[in-house]
Amino acid sequence: MGRGKLRIHLGAAPGVGKTYAMLAEAHRRVERGTDCVVAFAETHGRPRTEALLTGLERVPYRRLEHGGASVTEMDLDAVLARRPRVALVDELAHTNAPGSRNAKRWQDVEELLAAGIDVLSTVGIQHLESLGDTVESITGVREPETVPDEVVRRADQVELVDMTPEALRRRMAHGNIHQPDQVDAALSSYFRPGNLAALRELALLWVADRVDAHLRRYRSEHAVKAIWGSRERIVVGLTGGPEGRTLIRRAARLAEKGAGGQLLAVYISRSDGLTSASPGELAAQRTLVEDLGGSFHHVVGDDIPTALLDFARGANATQIVLGSSRRRAWQYVLGPGVGATVARDCGPDLDVHIVTHEEAAKGRGLPVARGAPLGRLRLAWGWAVGTAGPVVLAALLSAVDPGLAIDMLMFLAVTVAAALLGGLWPALASAAVGSLLLNFLYTPPLHTWSVSDPRNIVAIVVFVAVGASVASVVDLAARRTQQAARLRAESEILSFLAGNVLRGETGLEDLLERVRETFGMESAALLERAGDVEPWTCAGRAGRGRPVGRPEDADVEVPVGDHMALALTGRVPPAEDRRVLAAFAAQAAVVLDRRRLREQADRALALAEGNRIRTALLAAVSHDLRTPLAGIKAAVSSLRSEDVEWSEEDRAELLEGIEDGADRLDHLVGNLLDMSRLHTGTVTPLMRGTDLDEVVPRALGGVPEHSVALDVPETLPMVDADPGLLERAMANVIENAVKYSPPGERVLVAASALAGRVEVRVVDRGPGVPDEAKERIFAPFQRHGDAPRGSGVGLGLAVARGFTEAMGGTLNADDTPGGGLTMTLTLHAADARPEDGPDDSGRGPVTAQDERRAS
Repeated sequence: MGRGKLRIHLGAAPGVGKTYAMLAEAHRRVERGTDCVVAFAETHGRPRTEALLTGLERVPYRRLEHGGASVTEMDLDAVLARRPRVALVDELAHTNAPGSRNAKRWQDVEELLAAGIDVLSTVGIQHLESLGDTVESITGVREPETVPDEVVRRADQVELVDMTPEALRRRMAHGNIHQPDQVDAALSSYFRPGNLAALRELALLWVADRVDAHLRRYRSEHAVKAIWGSRERIVVGLTGGPEGRTLIRRAARLAEKGAGGQLLAVYISRSDGLTSASPGELAAQRTLVEDLGGSFHHVVGDDIPTALLDFARGANATQIVLGSSRRRAWQYVLGPGVGATVARDCGPDLDVHIVTHEEAAKGRGLPVARGAPLGRLRLAWGWAVGTAGPVVLAALLSAVDPGLAIDMLMFLAVTVAAALLGGLWPALASAAVGSLLLNFLYTPPLHTWSVSDPRNIVAIVVFVAVGASVASVVDLAARRTQQAARLRAESEILSFLAGNVLRGETGLEDLLERVRETFGMESAALLERAGDVEPWTCAGRAGRGRPVGRPEDADVEVPVGDHMALALTGRVPPAEDRRVLAAFAAQAAVVLDRRRLREQADRALALAEGNRIRTALLAAVSHDLRTPLAGIKAAVSSLRSEDVEWSEEDRAELLEGIEDGADRLDHLVGNLLDMSRLHTGTVTPLMRGTDLDEVVPRALGGVPEHSVALDVPETLPMVDADPGLLERAMANVIENAVKYSPPGERVLVAASALAGRVEVRVVDRGPGVPDEAKERIFAPFQRHGDAPRGSGVGLGLAVARGFTEAMGGTLNADDTPGGGLTMTLTLHAADARPEDGPDDSGRGPVTAQDERRAS
């Protein structure tokens, strides 16, 4: 059985006729013979909508009591049992009344779809979760009921139900939407023409985006290469140069002129990674694109025109924006350039715009060395060899005179040595000095700057070109080596950072300390604020530098979104460090969000646990506590009855029943109060040396005589415990053991000392507990096996463990050899427990006494 199909009627505004359209579609399907039922339809008392219900089968609604009133909800089980081919479920974003299986109606729809039932449903654009803030800013009304966008996006069909604002207001004025006494107020508030037009635009854009996603998927699945100009998509090609921002703004203006225009910026890098693009400039251009509502894409390709055209066709673009070439006129002999090639190969379905800019025809220039990538000592040796080497060589060759060809090779060797040592500029200096010496000393006429033989001129030019080429290659290799080393260091830092953050091993303060250490800063702080005019607050800080109250007061400010920033003090790092700093800042924001989410989850878990406890308390009050109360009331009513003459034996039996019921009630209420105190954290034991042989016998008051055998030696050391809590814990454990022991079998309570601890074992010969349930029996409101109701609310062992752990001890369950269960309660001996600091349980020193004692 496959999954059912979902068709949603999306309303552009309230009252446009979503339910009407859904019911009309159901009538069309019924006429075709399709099995359709109305699972739930909300007509809001509108006569024309109610008339469409005639002729459609309706599944009876489920009635629930909520807030003192009777409410109707869809009967999910009845619809599943009916198993129609199509079910009509109105108001997808509706919140179900308490007592329903699911919290939201869309979750009910998911169950119907999973069962193979097709569903027709409705939802208004104002109920989409992602548009909640936008709708509130337009209408001033926050929709309390929302549905996740993904639920609507997954629908097989989404039909827009639309109406012009004027027509919708006429419907309102005619009383077709609200009651007559509500019309004037609605027309002057929510149903103002501007509000309706804005909601209509939201609906149209949302549906257009969904249609566009379907179109892209269809083109991909069917390998469609041709461009379908259904909407303007502007692709702007970036080189990482300074002209990029001009191109982006120009492309954004083009996109704004077309309805639903879309801006896509693409940077194409070579596969070898050798590029002269500035990472900082690319980052700034990426930010500009995103601020203008576009998207930034990084594509790898060695043939830049082909890669650009492939990307444009893949994105179904209609226009390409490129900048005028920065090449000088003579460089065009090497080829037509990217712009001309793209314009030639784009075909009739793509328009290419060549935008002029200030950097056009100025040339790309040589990359400028920043710093000393080869090292200061190596650079010094390079300059020494490049300037002094040719002079020394000329002096040596003057005594030998091997000939011009050998002289040039020797000078070229010095130039190569200077390039290997010092890079570009020392090698160029060596080539210049060498060429001058060759001309002056070794080319006729000698000792003049003129050259008589043209071949010597060619030789000297070749010598200079070879020297410059070798120097350029060595310099480029050195820079790439430095870049590779830096990128490797950055990648290692970021990999370590991302790994720690993803694994949850790094807290916010630890991350900020790593930022401070990595970049040698005095302090690092993450600042945030709630709004543009709100003051900054510090979410986390590391280091001992001066405190920073605002990002602008720091030496380095790295923004993270609109209302968060990483502030560093100590020095101003180089610009290339900002990329890694931005990554650290983003990760710091992620860590902060995760910490807050964890805190929210903990609070939610505590609330859920509290709700579970309250629910169980109500269940206990409804049955387990009412049982002894009912027995007491029956006995008292019998004694007060004047119609029956009770004998002394009967009166004594009734009074004994009253006493037993009161004792049982006192025990149950005591456990309930103890568990409540444990969950609210108000149990604060007063720890002192306590003798077990005094506490354990008092704990036997609630069990029959001769049901327990004691083996508690008087020579045992005292335990560090609260006598009242210990007595209560032991009483609950012993009563539980006696309850499950076979008739005639006595429970053994034995104690012994071992390595600074005292163990109390409660051993029974009952049915025992499987290993997988040994921890579950300590959970609140848990009865093991087929324990009958009325035998307790399942709190005895939970209270016992809670009190034991509050005193720094442990309570565990183990199998009794030969059958049964052994409870082992372990406490610190009084002379072995640490005097200060936390104990083994993680609790700190206790200063207040627990006021409640076992009665």
